[in-house]
Amino acid sequence: MSESRTVVITGAARGLGLASATRLYKEGWRVVAAMRTPDGGMPLLRAATGASENDDRLIGVQLDLMDTASISAAAKAIEERVGAPYALVHNAGISAAGMVEETDIDLWQRMFATHVTGPVELTKALLPSMRAAGEGRIVLVGSSAGVRGQPGTGPYSASKGAMERWGESLAAEIAPFGLGVTVLITGTYDTDIITDAGTTDDRDFAGPYARLHQSMNKRGRFAMKFARSPERFTDGLVKALADRGAFRRHGVGPDASMLLASNRVLPASGMHHMSRMVLGIPRLGSMRGGAYPLTTAQKAMVSAAKVLPQPVMARLASLAMRLSPAKPAPDESGSND
Repeated sequence: MSESRTVVITGAARGLGLASATRLYKEGWRVVAAMRTPDGGMPLLRAATGASENDDRLIGVQLDLMDTASISAAAKAIEERVGAPYALVHNAGISAAGMVEETDIDLWQRMFATHVTGPVELTKALLPSMRAAGEGRIVLVGSSAGVRGQPGTGPYSASKGAMERWGESLAAEIAPFGLGVTVLITGTYDTDIITDAGTTDDRDFAGPYARLHQSMNKRGRFAMKFARSPERFTDGLVKALADRGAFRRHGVGPDASMLLASNRVLPASGMHHMSRMVLGIPRLGSMRGGAYPLTTAQKAMVSAAKVLPQPVMARLASLAMRLSPAKPAPDESGSND
């Protein structure tokens, strides 16, 4: 890799972006770290990379993808400092939890601004110089939730899916100029995206979707026990930056790769039922008229109550109360942001 090659990474202050910026800097890239608050994020990035404050291979740029003026200023600053970047990695993201009926339109607008319209605007601003250079790569950090719409995360699924479709269109348009697009489908990673100021938890555990939330929350917490560290994601990004085809799409992580394989083989109805069963969502029509289907654990308790003595059941119930969380908390999403 030439020393002059530059990569722009959005959302570089935390999670996958921080890990990616650190890895690429250590491999010799010149890294432009775009983030909402460089004053807070750049010290963390310098500490992770060992770079000095004046290191010209690690440059911080302020970028708010929900602010048009910020995007224009960031693009201008990038071109003034480094010229045409070789690669642009759209990693910045926000997360949310809640059924479609529970989420307001403001959340949808923020989600699409962060994952689609903001990245489109930044890409448009940088494309003239990248086309003139005649080489380069645009990497879109997608998500398993964008492969198939996932319950409880409609705005996130919709915006990540839209990001992929945009990437496919863009790839055909810029390929004749020597540029390519790679979409990375991320699996579950242990990031702090759910604690970010831009994230939202709209779940109502006392509302009509309470039964669904309870099952999904429990299974989501279990899945997070197997989440990979953000550093494991960077292998996939390094490979993506080495892609040479006009359009590539890769799964990053075993769960993402398995989902992509299943999506190629199973029909839409099959994927729907697979997602439903994995998340513990009751079958079609089972909650009509206010019905409240029992979970597997609840069914087991009912069966046990028929055969176990009353004192034993009382002790089990007391133990379950002590082990259960006092208040449901948001799932720790391991998304690609």
